[in-house]
Amino acid sequence: MSRNPGFRLNAATGIHRGDRTYQQDQVQVISHPRIAGCVLAVLADGMGGKSGGRKAADQVVLTAQQLFERFSPEDENPADLLRQIADEAHLMIKLTAISAEEEPHSTVAAYLITPDRRCHWLHTGDSRIYYFRGPNMLKRTLDHSYVQRLVDEGKISETEAATHPQSNLLTGCLGTVQDPTPTGDVIGPLEPGDCLMACSDGLWHYFNPRELGTVLHSLPPREAAELLLNKARQRAHGSGDNLSLAVVRVEPLS
Repeated sequence: MSRNPGFRLNAATGIHRGDRTYQQDQVQVISHPRIAGCVLAVLADGMGGKSGGRKAADQVVLTAQQLFERFSPEDENPADLLRQIADEAHLMIKLTAISAEEEPHSTVAAYLITPDRRCHWLHTGDSRIYYFRGPNMLKRTLDHSYVQRLVDEGKISETEAATHPQSNLLTGCLGTVQDPTPTGDVIGPLEPGDCLMACSDGLWHYFNPRELGTVLHSLPPREAAELLLNKARQRAHGSGDNLSLAVVRVEPLS
């Protein structure tokens, strides 16, 4: 997809309505228009009524596209760009709510890979970003959710969190009255075989990290995305949420 001496980035996205009557997830992987080896992946899980949630998710992706097109990797800080995407999308979603009956909100999970093989990421809500080396998960984002807070406080386990009745209660997202406090990080340098994945809760809910890592390591990104979507649909047993993912793998030039 994008090239730099010594490596290339192989990317794929996947999205499915699940068993919902409408789609509120949006996802995209964007190559920088001028700089090889610079890629932005952005995923948004909208909430707030049929049209409200979709409009919120659309706004996140549109804001990311517009700001990334103007981004200069040589002169600007990737972390600042990601924070600007979150801030401006948050503002636009709030402005949309003024003229709508719905209360639109959205998560965001975005990661930016630069030509020096560094990866900056930012998220708010319960859409996640995973970082794998081979089949092993090295790191992932921690949800801005009520159950994650319970896990952090030692009140419930990760296993109990997966089936908690309030697992969909968020403590932070875009479009809320209170300005969000997205969490950012930087990892790298990435090595050939490393893989990044952003995904909504409609997908990660059905897998443990070992399963995700094995699939992403064993298959090319497009085939891995298809398998994960299909398996999540099977495991949902007819009650699945919208689901989406964006995968980017670092590969050596051959």
